Amino acid sequence: MPVAASAIYFLNLRGDVLINRLYRDDVGGNMVDAFRMHIMQTKELGTCPVRQIGGCSFFYMRISNVYIVIVVSSNANVACAFKFVVEAVALFKSYFGGAFDEDAIRNNFVLIYELLDEIMDFGYPQNLSPEILKLYITQEGVRSPFSSKQPLDKPVPNATLQVTGAVGWRREGLVFLDIVESVNLLMSSKGSVLRCDVTGKILMKCFLSGMPDLKLGLNDKIGLEKESQLKNRPTKSGKTIELDDVTFHQCVNLTRFNSEKTVSFVPPDGEFELMKYRITEGVNLPFRVLPTIKELGRTRMEVNVKVKSVFGAKMFALGVVIKIPVPKQTAKTSFQVTSGRAKYNASIDCLVWKIRKFPGQTEPTLSAEIELISTIAEKKSWTRPPIQMEFQVPMFTASGLRVRFLKVWEKSGYNTVEWVRYITKAGSYEVRC
Repeated sequence: MPVAASAIYFLNLRGDVLINRLYRDDVGGNMVDAFRMHIMQTKELGTCPVRQIGGCSFFYMRISNVYIVIVVSSNANVACAFKFVVEAVALFKSYFGGAFDEDAIRNNFVLIYELLDEIMDFGYPQNLSPEILKLYITQEGVRSPFSSKQPLDKPVPNATLQVTGAVGWRREGLVFLDIVESVNLLMSSKGSVLRCDVTGKILMKCFLSGMPDLKLGLNDKIGLEKESQLKNRPTKSGKTIELDDVTFHQCVNLTRFNSEKTVSFVPPDGEFELMKYRITEGVNLPFRVLPTIKELGRTRMEVNVKVKSVFGAKMFALGVVIKIPVPKQTAKTSFQVTSGRAKYNASIDCLVWKIRKFPGQTEPTLSAEIELISTIAEKKSWTRPPIQMEFQVPMFTASGLRVRFLKVWEKSGYNTVEWVRYITKAGSYEVRC
């Protein structure tokens, strides 16, 4: 349940009422006397910010030299009440130039009453966004001489849309695209690829009002060839990809996709998954791992691992983790790494090599000497599980997928801003030892 406040009071440290506003008639005007007598005069202000006196509850908070008291006569959401107080103070500060104290309240009586009428209706909180309220409450507050001299926030255009809509915290016309890919790889110890594919998805977050029709253009081979046929133009040079399996959100117009090979859709509100795809040909591997493991007798082993980043030198990978398996009878290990940190994890029988930031076109190496426990029983052959990798490479796609354009239907009059982000992660990225 929301706050459903019956009244709100602004008191100074002596208990004098600076401003008050009654929203309901279920409490009397003398409720502030009960607060002053039972709480302020008994010096119990610092014990608990919620007190119940008679049939009413008092929620109070001290800001500078002012007490803000909310009075409710029924069961209410206390967290919501204090959240309202915090945001209301932030709103007042934006009008008063950063100051909120007794002097600021006395100098801005009229403005505060006007704001109190807008931010709460019949005891229920309303819009407390300074950017929205400043669109139609344009009066500037009287600033303290000690407050900052920064100008008021610039108003946001299209006041009616943002006041009545649910997107008052941003400008309209924003579209965010995330292309997230997972690389699945099985590579031999000599560097040859045994199995490789990329699964990806396009995540979209739209802030568009109405029912706009969007068109997304990718660098897929079939789509580019169809577009060239429709426009009677030669196919543009550049890298193209072939999408093997594609699954679309229900908002995509499949008829237009089958005929024109373009992704046309009316997006739903908020964040959604526009499409999923899989690619098996022409995969750009972000890393190549070259391991060398030598078993020296029954009690010693040497491990050398070189990891080469294949992506561009200006890019980098984050959170790189290489797990190098070792036998279960490992007793002691020693390491030398050219980048990052390494340690032996006995619970998973692996050498764990972590590199927080892995630049492109580099080749860090790990060298390790491993001592094994000597046993009398006949030694079983070690199966050598594969090396596993975890990573995340921003602004890189292993498939080569690129967004060529994102258009809104021309007659809609939208001025959109598109943000596209590419992320490649490790799925099952394994290299045999």
